[in-house]
Amino acid sequence: MGMLDGKVAIVTGAGRGIGREEALLLAREGARVVVNDVGAALSGSSEGDSGSTPAQSVVDEIAGAGGEATANRDDCSTWTGAQGLVNQAIETFGGLDILVNNAGILRDKMSFNMDEAAWDDVIRVHLKGHFAPSHFAATYWRSRSKAGDKVVGRIVNTSSEAGLFGNAGQANYSAAKAGIASMTWVLARELERFGVTVNAIAPRARTRMTEQLFATGATEGFDTWDPGNVAPVVAWLATDEAGSVNGQIFVVFGGSIWLMAPFAPVGELHSDTRWTVDGLVAKSAELFGDRSTSVPPFAIPF
Repeated sequence: MGMLDGKVAIVTGAGRGIGREEALLLAREGARVVVNDVGAALSGSSEGDSGSTPAQSVVDEIAGAGGEATANRDDCSTWTGAQGLVNQAIETFGGLDILVNNAGILRDKMSFNMDEAAWDDVIRVHLKGHFAPSHFAATYWRSRSKAGDKVVGRIVNTSSEAGLFGNAGQANYSAAKAGIASMTWVLARELERFGVTVNAIAPRARTRMTEQLFATGATEGFDTWDPGNVAPVVAWLATDEAGSVNGQIFVVFGGSIWLMAPFAPVGELHSDTRWTVDGLVAKSAELFGDRSTSVPPFAIPF
């Protein structure tokens, strides 16, 4: 018996890396999984048009272990692709309970070197690729709730520390991931009334996109960069037992999990009249107090 027996899940970008590990673990916990992956190369070009695809390979692995899964190659960053993806889950397995938005790409450039395509592609795949499936999943859950059915829906989004702190050379990626964090809060507020929770993870892991940046990270047999370390947090958020967890963002790395706080005031000034520029110059030290006036550090310490 698994923690997700009887559930139906979609995982986008599940052909490799973090998404693959998420799909495999959800299946091991009893969920029937729609494995979505367009099968694109790192360059963005199509691959696997004939024979086995990354999505089908994961499906075969799940089936070989006794689970149920089906492959999907729709582009989740398009309206029609996202709708087809959600419809496939409903038509194949009779419903939808879990949506894990994971699909993403990198097109890193400094702001002064980035072209329009690099900006548009990353924003589309990450931000629209999260919103479009969420829209159609939310539409389905809302209609069920309004029909009187009990809904227990879960959305788990994939943000990044780049989105939480900003990372030089990743204006497109950081903006998209920050948008995903904010969108997580919006969806959590909107869908809670229908029995749906929406949370996000910001994972650190070695994937096809990042494998050139990180060493193995293995310490006494534990590889902290293994993408499989991320999957249990996603599976936990997908369970009925996590029903009280909503609108939260977690940084996940190795065996560590950090619960992140949203934006909050850290300094303030008040005046009974409109501020003047001279007045702000005089009071700026009071606004910042003992805090640095420089750009905040990139990430939490490890």
